[in-house]
Amino acid sequence: MSLHYVALGDSTTVGVGDPMNGSSTTDLSGAGARPGEGWRGWASLLADSLASSHRVTFSNFATSGATTDLVATRQLPEIGSGPIDLASLIVGVNDTLRSSFDPGRIRADLQVCAEQLTARGALLLTVRFHDHGQVFGLPKWMRRPLWQRIEQVNLAYDDLYTRYGGIRLDMADFPEVYRRDFWSIDRLHPGERGHRKLARVFADELTRRGVRIDVPPELDCASEPPSKWADTVWMVREGVPWLGRRAGDLIPFAARMALAQRRPVSGALTNAEVQRLEA
Repeated sequence: MSLHYVALGDSTTVGVGDPMNGSSTTDLSGAGARPGEGWRGWASLLADSLASSHRVTFSNFATSGATTDLVATRQLPEIGSGPIDLASLIVGVNDTLRSSFDPGRIRADLQVCAEQLTARGALLLTVRFHDHGQVFGLPKWMRRPLWQRIEQVNLAYDDLYTRYGGIRLDMADFPEVYRRDFWSIDRLHPGERGHRKLARVFADELTRRGVRIDVPPELDCASEPPSKWADTVWMVREGVPWLGRRAGDLIPFAARMALAQRRPVSGALTNAEVQRLEA
């Protein structure tokens, strides 16, 4: 039996955090997780397991840094025509870190993708996101607004699940998500253990749906999680500067929220206060 699996999304679906060791057994095309490009990831692991029972064609169009708009306008048109059996659509975290954050636009982008994918026969694979701020160790005044945005993205995925069905994983249901060894050194992308867990859970859910998988994704890891020393060095050299650059859009929003919560309910921020916070 042949099976065509299409993956859309951001760097997590590219496979960032799970270095490529060895070659894949599936027919790979698209933008990410190809042999020789450095990353493997959960989607490729899942495709390899599906290939234990099916003739699998895996097309990974995910790109690092992708937002929902980029997935809808660039990745989706690249998938061509013809039937699709499985389609993963996991994107939205990058949107939460931008000043252009627009829940309505995110919802519309995801709806366009889901409608076109399911119209071609795809069983949709999606997620609900966990509290990324807790994993990264952000202060509460930044975690709260980030989580508020993530929850708005989650609501959009809830709508997709209600309308189009498929398989939806709630990342917050897995306690290991808040364990350090689930993540790569940057704490933003799953490490090998995290990617293997995602692949395994999706495989288990597909099996429950009647999709035959003779060899499920292995949970044992070939690599070790980063040491505390390596973790600390990375955080000082790369993590904090990265957060400063990437969260430049989120911090003013978080500061406005924190200040507003300290004021009386009737006390709105003045234009001058907003300008100072955004400076």
